[in-house]
Amino acid sequence: MIDPRAYIIGERLRQVRRVIVVASGKGGVGKTLFSSTLALSLRGAGLRAGLLDLDLNGPACHLVLGVKGAHPVEDKGILPVDVGGVKFLSIHFFVGDRPVPLRGSDKTRAILEILAITRWPPLDFLVVDMPPGTDDEVLDVMKLMRGREFVILVTPSILAMEAVSRLASLLKEEEMRILGLVGNMVAGERDAGRVKLFSSKLGLRLLGLIGFDEGVEERIGNLRELERTKFYRDVCRVVSEIINVPPAP
Repeated sequence: MIDPRAYIIGERLRQVRRVIVVASGKGGVGKTLFSSTLALSLRGAGLRAGLLDLDLNGPACHLVLGVKGAHPVEDKGILPVDVGGVKFLSIHFFVGDRPVPLRGSDKTRAILEILAITRWPPLDFLVVDMPPGTDDEVLDVMKLMRGREFVILVTPSILAMEAVSRLASLLKEEEMRILGLVGNMVAGERDAGRVKLFSSKLGLRLLGLIGFDEGVEERIGNLRELERTKFYRDVCRVVSEIINVPPAP
């Protein structure tokens, strides 16, 4: 039996022009910081941007954005909060810092609930920060969110590349649209060459390289300071590439 909440998700996303799903296949590659900064950079480019943190077990986008004291408003659903011009929603608003021990069908029901109750305003881009791996959350997003486009984040690490290879294979098998690959924590020409070769082997467009920025951690939670980092400038170049890729017909 199909959950009736699945029917309303399309309506909730009707005013969102493009949904960009950021996935990595592995933890520790900087996905949360990239997703949050991507949404901020899209807003900085004059676009209407939103951010949905779907990492049910370890939501952290609110830390990057420096969210304090803000809470979603209920009005025929849940309205995202406005953080620096970005419309933002996270499970953190509902569970705080408590652990959320979900598994299997419980994760699916949680994602269904979040997608079904959230009333997104008109947006040019909605960035979805996914948990690491290829578990239920990724499969549910592939099934429930129409028009989703994947951006895959990888580091020059052999382990990260192996995980991303499996993720890319899954997305291709399921005929998901992959906008391209982004290399993060790239230190020097050797790392850059490794990511470029990896992208070519996968047959994916390289959307950009983000250099290793040792000072960015100190600026997490302060939007004004974050926007002055090299990390932010590198993400802005990725935004330029994403904008130039036309949406799926």
